[in-house]
Amino acid sequence: MSPVIALRGVHRTYPGTPPVHALRETDLRVHPRDYVAVVGPSGSGKSTLLHLLGLLDTPTGGVYELNGADVSTLSDADRTAVRGTDIGFAFQSFHLLPHRTATENVELAMLYNRDLRRDRRLRAQAALDRVGLPHRADALPTTMSGGERQRVAIARAVVTRPSLLLCDEPTGNLDTATSASVLDLFDTLNADGHTIIMITHDPEVAARATRVVSIRDGRLACHA
Repeated sequence: MSPVIALRGVHRTYPGTPPVHALRETDLRVHPRDYVAVVGPSGSGKSTLLHLLGLLDTPTGGVYELNGADVSTLSDADRTAVRGTDIGFAFQSFHLLPHRTATENVELAMLYNRDLRRDRRLRAQAALDRVGLPHRADALPTTMSGGERQRVAIARAVVTRPSLLLCDEPTGNLDTATSASVLDLFDTLNADGHTIIMITHDPEVAARATRVVSIRDGRLACHA
């Protein structure tokens, strides 16, 4: 089975005196339906790796293949297009528009596709149902709990059925019980076929993954 992600010698260096080697030369393969946790202390390179995988930044060198296509040197417009179809994001801070309903927030992920508005609405409602929030479809984020807001953000991340779901400390703003509920949801999404990469500093969160990759000082300590 062809990998969703194949990194070969990918690295990221920021100019300066001296230059900052945020990510050293990295090889990594992630296959369909993998659930990978990336763990490491603050400043270890976790965020740099996520930004490169999510096409939010470009590598200084090396090759990044996503679903078999080299995306290392895409233009800004092409990276945006790939993110809109192939990559979903779930962040610690939710990034929901406060004056848009849950359904409208989920629909935002589909603005760049050519579906009719009615079809986008139906898909957004189906995504909210999938994360257990059909009863909050018309609610505003300002009236929701942290767990509900994260579920809306996850619905937005998966509504386009991306081949890769990137999660950056998605339980960082949640209490223990709510975190467990959200992690149960990620387990379900993975069982349903989603490929997940989760950035975390929490060993209990990492334990939910089927594979753990450690990073320190910009180097992957274990990878395959």
